[in-house]
Amino acid sequence: MTHTTNNSNKLASAHMLPDAEGFFGPYGGQAIPPHLKVIMDEIAAAYLQIRETQAYQDELTQLYQHYVGRPSPIYFAKRLTEACGGAKIYLKREDLNHTGAHKINHALGEALLAKHMGKSKVIAETGAGQHGVAMATACALVGLPCEIHMGAIDVAKEHPNVVKMKILGAKLISVETGTRTLKDAVDSAFEEYLKDPDNYFYAIGSVVGPHPFPMMVRDFQSIIGREARQQFPEMTGKLPDYVVACVGGGSNAMGLFSGFLDDEQVKLVGVEPSGNGLGKGEHAATLTYGTPGTMHGFHSYMLQDKEGQPDPVYSIASGLDYPSVGPHHSYLKDLGRAEYHAINDDGCLDAFMKLSQLEGIIPALESAHALAWVMQEAKNLGSETQVLVNLSGRGDKDADFVADKLKL
Repeated sequence: MTHTTNNSNKLASAHMLPDAEGFFGPYGGQAIPPHLKVIMDEIAAAYLQIRETQAYQDELTQLYQHYVGRPSPIYFAKRLTEACGGAKIYLKREDLNHTGAHKINHALGEALLAKHMGKSKVIAETGAGQHGVAMATACALVGLPCEIHMGAIDVAKEHPNVVKMKILGAKLISVETGTRTLKDAVDSAFEEYLKDPDNYFYAIGSVVGPHPFPMMVRDFQSIIGREARQQFPEMTGKLPDYVVACVGGGSNAMGLFSGFLDDEQVKLVGVEPSGNGLGKGEHAATLTYGTPGTMHGFHSYMLQDKEGQPDPVYSIASGLDYPSVGPHHSYLKDLGRAEYHAINDDGCLDAFMKLSQLEGIIPALESAHALAWVMQEAKNLGSETQVLVNLSGRGDKDADFVADKLKL
């Protein structure tokens, strides 16, 4: 089946997605064996049914408010703005959420869904550890066993989050195969899930994977965009000119973007990691340098070799080193509704330190990529331009690594 779209109505078509088969234009879908498709379709049906029930909505709303601490505030970074000498920089403070990042938004939704479906165990992958900590937290809350798969390199790099997951009661699997990073953690978690998909629930940590996960995770993360769409005009009198977020798999960006898809005057910017340069295995800038391909059960832009196998990838931010990206992002890129840029490790570290020392806010290395792009472009954008950056996580997990890297 060919999936086409009328670009003359691109905003509406970008917003009202995916279709019934899980496609965002030509991207997404379910590139999986028939027996697994049955399981995924059951999850999709259960999600679409359960999310409409008042009991589920009320429980999730109460948890967001009283457990996570939503709504997260928007903060005007005055000193950073002055230092950059241009656009006014505002931060959507997802770093203030319980567990320290946006990941708790979908982790609670998925854990509650697993509970309502009667699943016996939740399995998840994690890169930087924020999704792992959030899932371990959510599973402790709802009383479900949790197993987290994490690449061995990331286990060593993100030690604080590893300890948190264990304290929260999760079983941590250190993945020693392949590149020992996020892609291999996904492979390992999926292998475990396939042992008993009828009773296990695979809680994917971004807007990736086979349908319904890109839709589900986006829906849970859309609370970021809904809040920001209301908060920003109340604070400044108008909508932001730009909304900016880092993109690995793309969940925090999709959450923020979703609130502004219908506002054509608001520019959507995703920022990827160009790492150490453009050599193979030196970056993870999928949308900037990738081509359409299929991996992990869905079709999207990906970094791949001539045989269609995923390239090795790298980023200083463990949560961004993934060789594919959410299908909704791929579609927004093709439509021209969102633009995507890449920031290298040096730019990321500079933004990490400047926000810390000018505003007293230590950002996650992932979030620092988005901030770095804004800092570089601030003068070009001009002082009348207002930019909202999704500060998707805090940098507690990265502090020791950065201190060693910069010899502080």
